[in-house]
Amino acid sequence: MQYSVHSPTQFIQTYADQLLPDWSQPILSILVVLQQCSSLMLSRTLATETQKRQGREQFLQFGHQVALELEFLGHLADLFDPATGWPLRSPPGRLHLDDVAVVRAALQYPTMAQGDCTLVIHPEWESAVYPSVLVSSAPLSLLETVAAQVSDRYLLDLHH
Repeated sequence: MQYSVHSPTQFIQTYADQLLPDWSQPILSILVVLQQCSSLMLSRTLATETQKRQGREQFLQFGHQVALELEFLGHLADLFDPATGWPLRSPPGRLHLDDVAVVRAALQYPTMAQGDCTLVIHPEWESAVYPSVLVSSAPLSLLETVAAQVSDRYLLDLHH
């Protein structure tokens, strides 16, 4: 798993009220999470669907822990379901979030249209990548600290 912390993309800044209408604080940071898959995501197969399901489950476990810790510290946080683009901890707004577009904007990674999906093209993993996004009202440095702490614990938990 790779992750990086960024300022909100232009889309998120412009449409925050339509993504998360109940939020009382501005979105100040985003966490982009990329997971390497064992095969390229170029077609819909049982293997790629299984990888997407596993990637989603791992992101939800990791993301919920990050969100809980940020909320404990007084900040809002929500993860967007990579399968639907809707928030998982807040009532949805009129718009859903396109995690591939967020990755393209935040990391400048190329993308590729493939059927009804758009794929992230990772510099090392090519299309064997599962992207996901968490947004927060926390400052960048706090989100970075919390994500690192949760990542350390999460990786330890995966190995036990």
